[in-house]
Amino acid sequence: MPQSLPPALKWLWWVAEESTGDTYCLFFQSSLRGVLCLGGVEPWMPEGFQAELAQFRERLDTCRGPVSCALVALMAHGGPQGQLLGADGQEVQPEALVQELSHCRALRGRPKIFLLQACRGGNRDAGVGPVALPWYWRWLRTPPAIPTQADVLQIHTDAQGSPSRGPISGSSDQADILTVYAATEDCVAYRDEKGSDLVQTLVEVLRANPRGDLLELLTEVNRRVCELDVLGPDCNELRKACLEIRSSLRRRLCLQA
Repeated sequence: MPQSLPPALKWLWWVAEESTGDTYCLFFQSSLRGVLCLGGVEPWMPEGFQAELAQFRERLDTCRGPVSCALVALMAHGGPQGQLLGADGQEVQPEALVQELSHCRALRGRPKIFLLQACRGGNRDAGVGPVALPWYWRWLRTPPAIPTQADVLQIHTDAQGSPSRGPISGSSDQADILTVYAATEDCVAYRDEKGSDLVQTLVEVLRANPRGDLLELLTEVNRRVCELDVLGPDCNELRKACLEIRSSLRRRLCLQA
């Protein structure tokens, strides 16, 4: 456990070492808005997303035992081009944070999971309703609207945000990465006084099936989120939300064996 737990840009160095034999998974997340110091340590000042993640990577590389995976949960404001806005006034693209952990020696061949609760633009999706239904069916039961970008599967031969490369033997630095966005590209990510729909729904699904395949569980999370009608702080009309899940995992991933 680090000597201090700095709230870098609304996150906390919360490292949970849950030992299972000789392996453990390191985890940090927070929604703190100010400096947190435990004991007689100097107040911490923001250094930026990437600087903090670089320090986390260095800590991982000094671990004596094997690391099973790393999970980063980040809540922040987002810019119109999908950039993350930090408390220090700096901006960074999520892909840069992913690359930071991709270069971690302790995580080579290990899953790297990113949960990003941040806006990726200013679009507010009103959703789309079913079409070509008989009038009497619509009168009896109106099916709910769904997000316009729901139920889309794209397969890329090269990781988005990275230059095209030739064939790579073994494991590349783009493999074994799972990134979950609380909003699709160009759209607003919603949360209310109870918190993030992504985080709350994910907790519900994981508690119900803690040993399930994570990709399958995230698909269920997205189904539930898509069924919600959300109301943003600056909008009086109901809107729809949809997750975006990017994966380059090479194996099934279960958080509990």
